[in-house]
Amino acid sequence: MIEFNKKTNTLEQTQYKYSLQDVAEPNLYREIFNYDEIPKCAFNHRKVPMFPADEIWITDTTFRDGQQSRAPYTVEQVLHLFDLLHKLSGPNGIIKQCEFFLYSDRDKEAVYKCQERGYKYPEVTSWIRATKNDFQLAKDMGLKESGILVSCSDYHIFKKLNMTRKQALDHYMGIIKSAIEVGIKPRCHFEDITRADFYGFVVPFALELRRLSEESGVPIKIRACDTLGYGVAYPGAALPRSVPGIIYGLRHHAGFPSELIEWHGHNDFYKAVSNSAVAWLYGASSVNCSLLGIGERTGNTPLEAMVIEYAQIRGTTDGMDTTVITEIADYYEKEIGYHIPSRTPFVGRNFNVTQAGIHADGLLKNEEIYNIFDTAKLLNRPVGVAINQTSGLAGIAHWINSYFGLDGSKRIDKRDERVVKIKDWVDEQYKDGRVTAIGDNELEEVIRKMAPEIFDLVL
Repeated sequence: MIEFNKKTNTLEQTQYKYSLQDVAEPNLYREIFNYDEIPKCAFNHRKVPMFPADEIWITDTTFRDGQQSRAPYTVEQVLHLFDLLHKLSGPNGIIKQCEFFLYSDRDKEAVYKCQERGYKYPEVTSWIRATKNDFQLAKDMGLKESGILVSCSDYHIFKKLNMTRKQALDHYMGIIKSAIEVGIKPRCHFEDITRADFYGFVVPFALELRRLSEESGVPIKIRACDTLGYGVAYPGAALPRSVPGIIYGLRHHAGFPSELIEWHGHNDFYKAVSNSAVAWLYGASSVNCSLLGIGERTGNTPLEAMVIEYAQIRGTTDGMDTTVITEIADYYEKEIGYHIPSRTPFVGRNFNVTQAGIHADGLLKNEEIYNIFDTAKLLNRPVGVAINQTSGLAGIAHWINSYFGLDGSKRIDKRDERVVKIKDWVDEQYKDGRVTAIGDNELEEVIRKMAPEIFDLVL
């Protein structure tokens, strides 16, 4: 059969209907996932259409997945970070939801405190065990939506749950119906989707969820979980690893609208950010992230990275206050005591700091030459230079101007005799065998002794 699709304005074949394949033995895709080797990326050269949703947004799992890999946050820390997420999200609520555990008294107190803020965004949601008591707990705490784990690869169905696909599907549907009966909107976490039999289990399961949603009138979300980071964004890559294929398939074959599809990525193969962006581009409205990417093993998709991706894809921040990214990084380092690797994009201490003298010379002439964008305006992080044996006169001059905030006629040129004197001191340091960069505080003390009049320019 063929029918006219109003979304694509084309005639499309509709005979591709997928039923559950209740196999006797698990499909572990051993030709791809041979445990003794690095996983292989297969291609079938089938390309699906890019189809971004009308609206895209971000959801946060800092207080759920992000707490599975570190000491629990205090209630005060959760509340402060929640406030920062609200501020970062902006008036249009681009960060739509925050996901919480509900297990401990501390978890519950944090939820109540965040709810008391009365913010529309981020909405407080939960992740709970799949029991009727936990659904009732979420309902009693005033939550409208909760995540439910529904593992979908045969690794999990056969080896973890000791079930067949049919048994797993029936079990999951019973749980999801229980959540709806209690009054909770289910968000179904399709765990390990990048190792799952897409047409033999994922699509048939999604079709059952769509039917249940239509019958009950309750929107049911699918969170496509790349649990081990196997997803790839390459055009023409084959399932189960193809992110475009997964998102396209959930939309086209299972009929899920974009607003009910969410991508949850992990960074095991350095692909969390690119995979999340591609999920947006191929039709998922939502990507799930955590602050600084903190999460299981190598972590989740960094939320701050997707804020920047959003702006790149949409051409606007849509009201997000990107300077809050620096507030968040500062809070983690100074108050929580979390060490951010210095070269981490957007949040690391040295992400926009150069050490090469030739780069510093370019920055001195025009910072656009070597800075990714106006980091002072967008992140409240002026471009900087680190002083070492390669910094040269230009690097030292730029450091002084930046560190002391010297503008216009107060700016110091690289040919200034004071800069030459300081460079001579730097050169002597490295002649004596020094290998580390010279820290800001150390260089300030040197300037205080060798060129104290620079401090007068600051006044």
